[in-house]
Amino acid sequence: MATLINLLQVLLIFLVTAINASDDDLTWAKRVETKNEVITTLQFYFHDKLSGHNPSAIRIAQSSQTNNNSSTLFGMLMMVDDPLTVGPDPESKIVGRARGMYGSAGQTDFGFIMVLSYGFLDGIYDGSSFSMLSINPVMQPVREMAIVGGTGLFRLARGYAIAHTYMADAATGDAVVGYNVTIATYV
Repeated sequence: MATLINLLQVLLIFLVTAINASDDDLTWAKRVETKNEVITTLQFYFHDKLSGHNPSAIRIAQSSQTNNNSSTLFGMLMMVDDPLTVGPDPESKIVGRARGMYGSAGQTDFGFIMVLSYGFLDGIYDGSSFSMLSINPVMQPVREMAIVGGTGLFRLARGYAIAHTYMADAATGDAVVGYNVTIATYV
């Protein structure tokens, strides 16, 4: 009987360890299912690199009318393929990529229109993406942007992203932005 109890204790410890290990695999994502919907929260870092030999964002257009005259870069359009990581360090684990474009849409204030697909490569989210279409007032310390759709586990997504600039280099244009995202989808 004592051997059976010891065996059950070892089995219980093994199961708890296995469950905790699988939860730790996706420290950047949490998923809660209710009766009618799934709420997913994500936390990751967006690395927008304009400098160096292999930039992740490049300028593809600039209005000739505002090229050097606009303090807000109005009319500038960037194409991006930015890594998304679990931490602010560019060498931290890549969990996805943000692909699409953003452009300066404000004549009087510095705001980017974000037209991006955030695609994921990690865990159960591998192959899933959400789409953002929103103004990003980049000079604000904290910004809220709209999630308007998605694919895979994020099919029919709706939600919001809270962004805060972790690092910005005015000389190079490079930036690291922390994202906290809340997404609702149907079961």
